[in-house]
Amino acid sequence: MENYLPTADGVATAILPAMRLDIAAVQRALRDDGLDAWLLYDFHGSNPIARRVTGLNAAAKLTTRRWYYLIPADGAPRALVHAIEDDRLDHLPGDKTRYARHGELDAGLRALLIGCASVAMEFSPGCAIPYVSRVDAGTVDSIRALGVEVLSSGDLVQRFEAVWDAAALESHETASRALYAIKDRAFDLVTQRMRDGDSVTELEVQDAMAGWFEQEGLISDSRPVVAAQENAGDPHYLPTRERHRVIDPGVVLLLDLWGKLPTPGAVYADITWMGFTGTTVPTRYAKAFTVIREGRDAAVSLVEQAVRDRRELRGWEVDRATRDLVTAAGLGDHFIHRTGHSLGEEVHGNGAHLDDFETHDERRLLPGTGVTVEPGVYFEDFGLRTEVNLHIGQESATVTGPLQTEIRTLR
Repeated sequence: MENYLPTADGVATAILPAMRLDIAAVQRALRDDGLDAWLLYDFHGSNPIARRVTGLNAAAKLTTRRWYYLIPADGAPRALVHAIEDDRLDHLPGDKTRYARHGELDAGLRALLIGCASVAMEFSPGCAIPYVSRVDAGTVDSIRALGVEVLSSGDLVQRFEAVWDAAALESHETASRALYAIKDRAFDLVTQRMRDGDSVTELEVQDAMAGWFEQEGLISDSRPVVAAQENAGDPHYLPTRERHRVIDPGVVLLLDLWGKLPTPGAVYADITWMGFTGTTVPTRYAKAFTVIREGRDAAVSLVEQAVRDRRELRGWEVDRATRDLVTAAGLGDHFIHRTGHSLGEEVHGNGAHLDDFETHDERRLLPGTGVTVEPGVYFEDFGLRTEVNLHIGQESATVTGPLQTEIRTLR
């Protein structure tokens, strides 16, 4: 699909050096979790988590060969790099070994892992959490062949890649305010067309929103979702020049938009709001929206209470609370995705997701992370979703924008 918005592709690479890897903090986490080491590995961009954590700037330095960076629980880190790219990890502390021939790689890897009975890698047993499962099966096999157990780095990734600092939180809040303004302008556009008796299409609204993204200084990996009536029944519908419809009077209208600032370390905001092109929302739509609104609020309340109580909470538990409520209302079969996802420098971040449906996410919701809360229900003739963003702090959890309480009328 054509890309009409400024995208984060170049920015994502440029921001990598901004991450400063705190080796001492990683080592404390390794010791706390009983892990021998964290082995970061990448080949030709196959592991963006490792690139971001290490601060590897692939835009400044072409990196096409396998590299390894081992952070042990105790002692100095060490690296294994290819001879033609031997300076790629020089910004990190530790000793460095070079390889060129495949035999040298095997020997170098064996030496790198001396003293390690186990290592954490971007690996997820059974691919239970695909966002973490970045290291290929062959590489995992090669580590295991040396008698080293490979464990998941999922919790480490959360702590050292998914946690927002103060600047990231501020960037999110700025993006969030811009998204809410764009959402309001889009609804106002549709409302004015309805009042004037003029037609308007999903694509026209999307085009206008794309222009407002530029005005607000936001970038995104996609144009926003503008979905009317039956198209809203497809959770990931996007209008295109070849496929879109007129937004007629008397239809539901779903807007889903996400974006971030084009600055190093900025994180996404991601919201969904519902409208109806009439003066009175039909009971069927209003009742279904009440169900998902209550499911959303149940999730938010659960996280807020857990933070206040300093109680550990895992991603799957939040999804289950929302899903049980939606199911009890008779709409469980129409709630066909997880309750929410991690937010980061990518819109679908690498932290814990609110998911006991697509996966069983047992990762803890850590202070400093952000998630979406977005229950929805989908039918052949319409769909509804409500989405807010929740920042989990040390003392409290905060929704970073207004909550939609009812479907907005657009007449």
